[in-house]
Amino acid sequence: MELRNLIERVFTYSEDSAIIFTQLSFWIFFAVLLIGYSFIYKKSSVAKSIYLVLFSFFFYYKSSGTYFFLLVFATFMDYHIARGIFCSVKEVKRKWLVALSVTVNLGILCYFKYAYFFTDVVNQLFNTSYEVVNIFSSAMNMLAGTEKFEANNLILPVGISFYTFQIISYTVDVYRRRVEPVRNILDFGFYVSFFPQLVAGPIVRAAEFIPQIYEKYSVTRREMWMSVFLILNGLVKKIVISDYISLNYVDRMFDDPLLYSGFELLMGTYGYALQIYCDFSGYTDIAIGVALLLGFRLPINFNSPYKAYNVQDFWRRWHISLSTWLRDYLYIPLGGNRNGRVRTYINLIITMLLGGLWHGASYKFIAWGAMHGIALAVNRFTKEHFSVFSRKFALPKALKVLITFHFVCLAWIFFRASSMAAALEIIGRICSEFYVRFIPEILLGYKTVFLLMAAAFTIHFLPLRFKSWYRHKFVELPVVLKLLIIVFAVIIMYQASSAELQPFIYFQF
Repeated sequence: MELRNLIERVFTYSEDSAIIFTQLSFWIFFAVLLIGYSFIYKKSSVAKSIYLVLFSFFFYYKSSGTYFFLLVFATFMDYHIARGIFCSVKEVKRKWLVALSVTVNLGILCYFKYAYFFTDVVNQLFNTSYEVVNIFSSAMNMLAGTEKFEANNLILPVGISFYTFQIISYTVDVYRRRVEPVRNILDFGFYVSFFPQLVAGPIVRAAEFIPQIYEKYSVTRREMWMSVFLILNGLVKKIVISDYISLNYVDRMFDDPLLYSGFELLMGTYGYALQIYCDFSGYTDIAIGVALLLGFRLPINFNSPYKAYNVQDFWRRWHISLSTWLRDYLYIPLGGNRNGRVRTYINLIITMLLGGLWHGASYKFIAWGAMHGIALAVNRFTKEHFSVFSRKFALPKALKVLITFHFVCLAWIFFRASSMAAALEIIGRICSEFYVRFIPEILLGYKTVFLLMAAAFTIHFLPLRFKSWYRHKFVELPVVLKLLIIVFAVIIMYQASSAELQPFIYFQF
């Protein structure tokens, strides 16, 4: 009976048994995968694709339950649409097919992500009482002939924003003749579902990833240990830094800001800037490391974003795969900078507004996107009209970095706050309820959190050459010393970890 329960637990979906990088279950899953992969990786690319597709779909099933059928549907549909685009000689048909792919994929994404938001807007505007119905669960109930699935509650499938954008980039690039379609549906399923980056990115382009499917497995000893470093680095970022400061400080500030002074809220804002960076970049580090062990190179997604000297530079460093996606598949199709200066500013603002909406159906995300869009437009305007003045009276780079960082933190308040009203309340208290005389007491009361924040920001601002040096130093160490470092890191993570599961922030997007 115990064996049966264990098998059911392994092969059935439960919110309590999701496979997440910070859980032991993931590393058991990955160990099992690696054992089988050791017999497969030298075989044909078809065998490798079949093996990794099966594990990737299982991984997604354990993360999202029956919503993994959406991934299967998208895989089947877009594989055939892309083939149709590539084989068709009629431009009208090619346009209709790419439009179909974009419309269906965005339609599914918008339904799951924005149904409640738009329903509330309609109800407020027209004094109606429409309710959202989970069409997917209703269909599953009809097929199963039961009422097993909850049809009155719409839950956002994990990772749908990421794999939707990835699929759209594929069909659009096939339409633009930048890439050729994959050889078979298994390879396309592999590209779409590759589990390390499936649920939170980076968003991988077909031109970067698909050629790797057909290449022979090749990972050097140096790359193997570099992947171990990346995995450890990502886990430490997430568990030791992000989760700790979130649970012990940041969440308290944002959950009930009226209980805290302006100084505490300002430090909470700095803490959230650090939390979301360590959480998201930590996931990316682990994803890149895990993928590298399997022989696949994923692009970097972060490059010390808080070192940015203006907002444009920030978006060259933060969530790079999303910012370049928005540039190539939204900003440039809108006209980019080809239709005059005013239209360029409008395109920048529209792009970032939609980028904000991509993160969630809420006015606070729209405000966050609008702030970044306006900042990008202002940055471009000053470059075009005041370039001579800027060169003559240039601010020190450190001051530019400081100003940019505080603008980004100001925008993070809207991103993290529970509502627009809460965000404005936090900003108001920071400006008016600072209570300088209590600062020493606050610093002492949260000394562990603030020391950890100071250490993390210090590491973040270290020169790139120094970071590269200690990464390579780790790789060059004797195996025994590397193993001791790994054991020490695991002990630190165990001590810092909380009893409750702390999912990655970008799982909700």
